[in-house]
Amino acid sequence: MPWSNTDLMVGFDEEFDAIVDFARASRVDGGFGYLDADGVVDPTRPIELWITCRMTHVFAMAALKGDDSAREFVEHGVASLLGPLHDDEHGGWYSAITPDTHEVALDKKEAYAHAFVVLAATSALAAGIPQANELLDEALRVEERYWWEPEFGRVCESWDLAFTRKEDYRGINANMHTTECFLSAWDATGDRKWLDRARGIIRFVYDQASQHEWRIPEHFSANWRIIPDYNRDEPAHPFRPFGVTPGHGLEWARLFVQAHAALAQEGEPGDDIAWMTEGAVRLFERAVADGWDVDGAPGFVYTTDFEGTPVVRERMHWVMCEAISAAVAIAPFLSEHPAGKSHAGNDKGGARSENDLRGEGDLRDESAPTITTRSLQELYAQWVAYVDEYLREAPGRWYHELTPDNAPGTRTWPGKPDAYHVAQMLIFARLPLTPTFASAIKDGLLAPLDR
Repeated sequence: MPWSNTDLMVGFDEEFDAIVDFARASRVDGGFGYLDADGVVDPTRPIELWITCRMTHVFAMAALKGDDSAREFVEHGVASLLGPLHDDEHGGWYSAITPDTHEVALDKKEAYAHAFVVLAATSALAAGIPQANELLDEALRVEERYWWEPEFGRVCESWDLAFTRKEDYRGINANMHTTECFLSAWDATGDRKWLDRARGIIRFVYDQASQHEWRIPEHFSANWRIIPDYNRDEPAHPFRPFGVTPGHGLEWARLFVQAHAALAQEGEPGDDIAWMTEGAVRLFERAVADGWDVDGAPGFVYTTDFEGTPVVRERMHWVMCEAISAAVAIAPFLSEHPAGKSHAGNDKGGARSENDLRGEGDLRDESAPTITTRSLQELYAQWVAYVDEYLREAPGRWYHELTPDNAPGTRTWPGKPDAYHVAQMLIFARLPLTPTFASAIKDGLLAPLDR
């Protein structure tokens, strides 16, 4: 398989070190800042919770890989999360604080960013950072008290600062990263509750996607009814874009497989969880069919409508990262899930929901082409080549957005603020199928390199 090529993996390892080095410049008093296109912290932007957490996670992975100099950056992240970013009065964490005085810069608290607090804490714990346990305990307490809605089996989107009013919106993006954080919480604590909750969210996404030709609805009301026109007037929103996001289909495909690995580790019968890997393959096929090389130029479009027509044609670097990781994730399962074969009945759910945007008829759709092992290998090679030609400006420096013509763009993501998607992609192929990154590295599961 191309992702097992030694020269490629050595190159990926060198790029991991380079992006960690690039990310060091984001360290500021109070957390990690927003890096501009030149790799300098943008002083006009606040210190954001999600960036601080993601950077803490990346530096924890670097420390676990043997970079001793990264450890102080993990410690800085944990201290910032227990310090100025934490709301000592009401609990939880501020979404953003000002860089100079550390005053509150956004008057709401968000499930999306809180999920990354859990991820940062579990990764810091794996790296042996003092106070990581304290951070994780607090983060999970807040998840339980404020974010989890047991009546739905998913998390709400946001609160006001005092946790007194919820936003009348529910989103798949926040639940996607909550799934990731629940997997990491289970891995760190051994508490099966977190794994079961991740499974439940994944089942909901599977059911929604299978009823919409494997396109995932993103936007919902407070009682989880689809809002199909949400942000039609702001289609390129960085976190809540209008329509369908093929990149999220790819990211969910990876998470489906990682959750499957966790449940298999717990001894779940294969037939009971085969729907997860089936869903991963179908989501991958749909995302590739709708998103890759569909408008006359290479690259994944950012969004489509529910018929698969491109809406926002800019290309985001994180989508390509998730495509490369998802290709590795689904590869072992392609032969198990040919088109037309379904395991939907082997777990709870699977019935047509009131959210189905289509008319009556078969819940399944096989219009997306079936991916074969050979075509997957070809796609992987194309995607790595695309990264080298268009996205990677220099070692450790990735354009976050390209125009439809693959020139550097700034419509949605100016600057280079994020290392998380790239760093995870660069080590994914060297790990077995495992629910989390940091603990797997800690356990010695990162495949060695023959340099």
